[in-house]
Amino acid sequence: MPHLQQTLEQLRAALGDAAVVTGAAINQRHYSDWTGHAPACPAAVLLPRRTEDVAAALRICNAARQTIVPQGGMTGLAGGAVPRETDIALSLERMHGIEEIDPAAAAISVWAGTTLQEIQHAALDAGFLFPLDLGARGSCQIGGNIATNAGGNAVIRYGMTRDLVLGLEVVLADGRVLNLLNKMIKNNCGYDLKQCFIGSEGTLGVITRAILKLAPLPGETTTLLCALPDYASAVSLLRRVQRSVGTPQAYELMWQDFFCLGVSWLESPVAPMSLDYPLYVLLESAAARERLEQALEDAINAGEVVDAVLASSQAQAHALWKIREATGEFPLRMTPLNFDVSLPIGQIGDFAELCRQRLEQRWPGNRSVYFGHIGDRNLHLTVDCDSLPQPAPVFEIEELVYTAVGELGGSVSAEHGIGLLKRDFLHHSVSHEARQAMQQLKDCYDPNGILNPGKILG
Repeated sequence: MPHLQQTLEQLRAALGDAAVVTGAAINQRHYSDWTGHAPACPAAVLLPRRTEDVAAALRICNAARQTIVPQGGMTGLAGGAVPRETDIALSLERMHGIEEIDPAAAAISVWAGTTLQEIQHAALDAGFLFPLDLGARGSCQIGGNIATNAGGNAVIRYGMTRDLVLGLEVVLADGRVLNLLNKMIKNNCGYDLKQCFIGSEGTLGVITRAILKLAPLPGETTTLLCALPDYASAVSLLRRVQRSVGTPQAYELMWQDFFCLGVSWLESPVAPMSLDYPLYVLLESAAARERLEQALEDAINAGEVVDAVLASSQAQAHALWKIREATGEFPLRMTPLNFDVSLPIGQIGDFAELCRQRLEQRWPGNRSVYFGHIGDRNLHLTVDCDSLPQPAPVFEIEELVYTAVGELGGSVSAEHGIGLLKRDFLHHSVSHEARQAMQQLKDCYDPNGILNPGKILG
């Protein structure tokens, strides 16, 4: 404790008393992320306002070998921002706001603590789209989105967060500030260092500012719900749409179990079509409606689509999306064990069936549902722990699912990161040699191991 108290005194002197919060004054939202995993009150919470504050804090903590856990909006789902009682949390919440929108460069410069929704609204006001979109848009912060390389609904058209970042400002563990800010798309001046920090979950440095790529507004979109006879049809329909009208804004596949569940949870649980089909896809496109209708007709004639509903209004489109957004109800209506994995697109159907069979063999009568943005190779699987023997065998289920992911050459984390919760399963997707190289990178940037200890590599 004397060591910690001395460090806190130095931090107060450098950042000001109001920027160092301790004890009962620490808000409980700093204890854990949305998973609620292993909540702990950190030794202190730092609330810097400037890059210089972050640099000073890291210099002090690095010299004292004091561990630091960077925190954003705390909306993560992998335990990546969860502190221990001996850690100091570094919150970026006061470092927020839009610095500049450059219409010529189609770029926006922001502080790391800015919420995703603020950035989306600023882009719209300037006549652009910032295409990253997540359900937690009102709470998540762009620094956390970048640190976890967030995905979301529009990856199929616009890519992951990594594809939307032009430049970064990052503070290293020893307090050095890397100015990697840049508005160009083409910039081949040696190593692209910013890529080291995108998806690193705060283990290599603290992101303080970012320059992000904006996109043209897509215009009016059309929403289409299709029923499909099999998984192969989901892939062939996607390719048909891409050839005919271009890549859609969203392509959300729902297996029958998920679709039926989503309909049953609607305020007025009336299905827009029969519940008897194996698969359903919710498609959103900015193409001309007539061209999309022609692509749909061709898909029906080819046997790829067996029934369809083309939304005739925004209200109807919203009603169709409500079925897909049933995931927001999971914590209220079940005890969900969620999986976020990616696989080669041709293997996703086989993977879903393999998991379903193995889960049923091991725990007969369990309830699991399958859904995902398969156009970007991402599948979500949720197991209802209430349908399992109690206490639920969480680790055994995780090992079963992630083993299957490894067998089919997939990734144990598509868009939520590794954090604490997937650390023990990383080997299913990343070779021993690659993990060694990751550790060497960690040792290079953070030789004293103060940044987000225990996350990703342990």
